[in-house]
Amino acid sequence: MIKPIGVICSPFKELDKMPIQPKSAVGELGKVVIDDEYAAGLQDLEGFSHIYLIYKFHQCRKTKLKVIPFMDVVERGVFATRAPVRPNHIGLSIVKLQEVRGNTLVIEGVDVLDGTPLLDVKPYVAKFDQVGLSRDGWVKAGEEEIVEKRSDSRFR
Repeated sequence: MIKPIGVICSPFKELDKMPIQPKSAVGELGKVVIDDEYAAGLQDLEGFSHIYLIYKFHQCRKTKLKVIPFMDVVERGVFATRAPVRPNHIGLSIVKLQEVRGNTLVIEGVDVLDGTPLLDVKPYVAKFDQVGLSRDGWVKAGEEEIVEKRSDSRFR
């Protein structure tokens, strides 16, 4: 069983009207509080501009293999979406790391519910992670639509 290593704190207390991705959470500040027993693992993290947060969708109570995602009107396979109703309810966000304060990470671009259990933190390394040419599958939304899109009750 995977054990959380901390908690993500955000301004979002309700699922409705939350940003659906970090791109739609520009300027949204939050923090990640790492449990004391794991704090030593944060050494040298401050040199990175962005980090991956891997977390548990702790308010998700159901699993679906087909969903209508936020940016579409067509039913899609859950693994072709970022919907939280996946079998293991695991989420992933890339956020800007603003500061490391002891066992607390100050972040920008937080797109998760307050109190979300954190499973892991990894540094974003452009030399490893950035891809040149990619395909976005069924996602046709433009930058403006992505930035403005907010969650609703469809995945409760």
